[in-house]
Amino acid sequence: MARTARLVIPGLAHLVRLQAHEGVQPLPGEADRQRLVADLREVAAQCRIPICAYALLPHAVWWLAVPPDATALGLLTQGVGRRYVAWHNRRHGRRGTLWSGRFHACAVEAGAHLTFAMQWLEGQALAAGEAIEAPDAGWSSLGHHLGWRRDAWLAEPAEWWALGNTPFEREQAWRAALAQGVSPAEARRLAAAVQQNRAYGGREFLAALARTVGRALTPQPRGRPRRRADDMSPIKLTGDA
Repeated sequence: MARTARLVIPGLAHLVRLQAHEGVQPLPGEADRQRLVADLREVAAQCRIPICAYALLPHAVWWLAVPPDATALGLLTQGVGRRYVAWHNRRHGRRGTLWSGRFHACAVEAGAHLTFAMQWLEGQALAAGEAIEAPDAGWSSLGHHLGWRRDAWLAEPAEWWALGNTPFEREQAWRAALAQGVSPAEARRLAAAVQQNRAYGGREFLAALARTVGRALTPQPRGRPRRRADDMSPIKLTGDA
């Protein structure tokens, strides 16, 4: 079966996942994490693509980026993946890629859905223990948004500025949002949109976007379409008169 074409909408934020091969640890140490973040920062600057949030997890790398054109997202992800693999293999004396196939991504509707995507992404870093082990480490954008450190290279979307009038108010609002957690059902919907290279947002957003791009952006029922009553003409079998 043909794989789903990746959907890239210039100007919208996209949640991206770069998954490691099963059994492979792509980021075994602090130096590795620092290097990947450096590669992400440098390649993003070269591609002129803003990065709103990111998280380095044990078996996957995630980021939220806003591509200015249809090719920028692919150039960014391929550039980061290849640069880091070359460095990682030299450092650890290995060969081959770290990543399991192509990257996955979904376009995210602005507003509450983008805020949720950021909350979910940084919540993954929080669940992985970053806040306990190294709150000032650059393993995700969590520390930046909670005021533990300042990452000047990160872009702040309008949704972030809407959280409060001062940095303290925004950080407090974000801390409360992370403590509240995310809806499991909504998290599953977001993860499915990434896995299927679709889009994440409300019904009206998805319907309008589907009309624009000319393809379905929500999962379709499995199996053959049900036949309407007026289509129920007899099916001629081989050997019938």
